[in-house]
Amino acid sequence: MSTETTDVDMANSWPAQYLQDHTVHIAVVLLFVAYPFVYDILVDLFALTAEMVLPEPRTMLTILALGLFAMSFDFISGYTGYLSFGHAAFFGIGAYFVVLGYNGQIPLLPAELPFMILMLMGGLAAALFALVVGLLAFRLSGVYFAMITLGIAEIMYVISQHWDYLTVDDSDPATGTAAGSPPDVELFEPVVGIPFIDPLNATVHPAFGETTFLGIDFGDPVIVTYLAMGVIVLICYFLMQRIIHSPFGRVMIAIRENEQRAKAIGYNVFYYKIGAFMISAFFGAIGGALLIVINGTASPDTTLFFLVTGFALVATIIGGLGTLAGPLFGYIFLEGVEEFLARRASGGGLQPWLQEILPGSVLNASVSGVTVDEGMNAFMTGHGEFYTGIIFVVFVLFVPIGMLGTLRARLGADSVGRWATTRIEKFRTESESEAGVDPNPTDTDADPESDSD
Repeated sequence: MSTETTDVDMANSWPAQYLQDHTVHIAVVLLFVAYPFVYDILVDLFALTAEMVLPEPRTMLTILALGLFAMSFDFISGYTGYLSFGHAAFFGIGAYFVVLGYNGQIPLLPAELPFMILMLMGGLAAALFALVVGLLAFRLSGVYFAMITLGIAEIMYVISQHWDYLTVDDSDPATGTAAGSPPDVELFEPVVGIPFIDPLNATVHPAFGETTFLGIDFGDPVIVTYLAMGVIVLICYFLMQRIIHSPFGRVMIAIRENEQRAKAIGYNVFYYKIGAFMISAFFGAIGGALLIVINGTASPDTTLFFLVTGFALVATIIGGLGTLAGPLFGYIFLEGVEEFLARRASGGGLQPWLQEILPGSVLNASVSGVTVDEGMNAFMTGHGEFYTGIIFVVFVLFVPIGMLGTLRARLGADSVGRWATTRIEKFRTESESEAGVDPNPTDTDADPESDSD
């Protein structure tokens, strides 16, 4: 009887325990869901002041796509210790696969396939390519591995600039190609959902007029795109997190900490590294596919260029290498800096705010022949990448474990989620103790010998 009671108690407490264990995840997800609505409210209340410090919802679309790519970079580089400097190759494969597949340029695939199918197939294509690259690159380690991956990505970048197959209508492949550009193919309208079964009523391209998601009319296609992309990124994040916390992921971490010891205790580290590389490539390609949702166009400079990987590395360092979620927050920080130093038409910024609050006499004041307004033009507007470089150097010197890594260190926990769970459990126990409730009750009426049965 006691065993049956315990089983019932566990069944009843499981949902509450699950919610408690994932309090931080739930809070972050709710914050992301609420962001575009909160942004509109704050802009209505504080106008340019809110625009100055908050990234636009449209900017958040780019953050989601590139943040997922940065997380895939962190999956291989942060958890195995192998820096993949050519990770943009997988990002580009995902982007180009969606465009070429939708245009009917991939053999054996009909044109205008659903976006979700093309996205997943692009991920698989990137994983297979990672298998080929990994069989070659993982024969080496350290800087040699990084240089091989970078070299392969650069080869793909040069090819993509001159290969006519990657475009249509004899246009220049260096300028890229758009999904739905052939005359006999309809406008590209990616739909999130189960292909042919349940599209969730979510057309996810901001150029379209669709404003409903899960049957709810939000009145803004950008919000619909944001929510639909957010679902994909969230699923990918939890899948990668689940893998990291599995036995497979523990071996990845063992390889990072001491590859020779992992090999000595019997693990075939070569196969584990190949597997991690393929998984990372799959999710990197998903990020590339989401870029097509935003732009509708794939080009060598926006998908295969080595700086695509470079920005992922910067975001990972700032957010926290080996934290998985850190790169996403790193991208939010970087894009926030970009918009903070942009003109109002590009998403608010410090200069438009100063121009609004400062009197004309101050703006027109001259110092050595240069007015204050001209000085702001010279040192603020459009120089986000310059200041991003300075911030990156500062982080490398003074915050080497990144924002999320530093937060974990300050909390004294290897996970913010575990820290929150511990604090909640401690608070609950203390509350029950103060109320005179035994936090670990026992069934005093039960026969003490019945448990042995």
